[in-house]
Amino acid sequence: MKAVFDTKAESGYDDDIVERYHFPNQYLPEVEKAIGDWIVYREPRRGGGSLGYFAVARLIRIDPDPKLSTHSYARVADFLRFDAVVPFRRKTGFYEKQLEFVPKSQVGATLRGKSVRTISDQEFGEITLIGLGETLAPDNAVRLELDPNHADTETIALVTAPWEEQQRRIEQVLLNRRIRDANFRRQVCDAYDNTCAVTRLRIINGGGKAEAQAAHIWSVKTGGPDVVQNGLALSATAHWLFDRHLISLADDYGLLISHNRVPGELRSLFKDQLKRIHLPKNRTRPV
Repeated sequence: MKAVFDTKAESGYDDDIVERYHFPNQYLPEVEKAIGDWIVYREPRRGGGSLGYFAVARLIRIDPDPKLSTHSYARVADFLRFDAVVPFRRKTGFYEKQLEFVPKSQVGATLRGKSVRTISDQEFGEITLIGLGETLAPDNAVRLELDPNHADTETIALVTAPWEEQQRRIEQVLLNRRIRDANFRRQVCDAYDNTCAVTRLRIINGGGKAEAQAAHIWSVKTGGPDVVQNGLALSATAHWLFDRHLISLADDYGLLISHNRVPGELRSLFKDQLKRIHLPKNRTRPV
């Protein structure tokens, strides 16, 4: 059964929502219902939150907190952040049907003590599709390489399916590598303003597609998450070199080059980045 997990920064819980959700055991029965299924993260308004749903993940298991017997950890995988926050309430009412007849002034009181609550497949699918609206938008297919020239037939069938079909197959959408890469590419390239972190070149073709690609710092194969903090915007050549460990990053974001394996004519592209590569102003330390 799918669920909503409320979370916020500076909550006092030992959360790292890409990997774990820390909760008091009063929520254990509700969390247990969602094991093996998907959850959607929501940020409440209290404490300056966005009051909306902002990401999904798959709940894989529950571990007791070894330091605090009254708490547990929900371990998650396949974290995926939405393109934009999905408002908690829309013009026609709440996405969560259990709140449908609750007066607006009493919603906060109704949810008090319900930071974890189950939702239906339909509710989850609707929230998630709206959250991934930019990634799945037909107008962005070429820019995000979800067009027939780049994506396989199964992926094309998913992204071009009618809304109701996408909602029914939402778990396939969330686990599709091409769609996840498209979401990751959008986040990373937007964060870097489509500028290669190594060459500092910003090239946009006539169709609006950036030459820069999104590279995982910690690879997906070894468990790296699809989050912008784990990404670099790189030109095709720099991406090729990075994936083969011919260039890499120092702890202070300087560029390390395998001089005996990288041709001199390529090294000239990187000479200004040896001390520090180009990073977005709002970038946090990679995970």
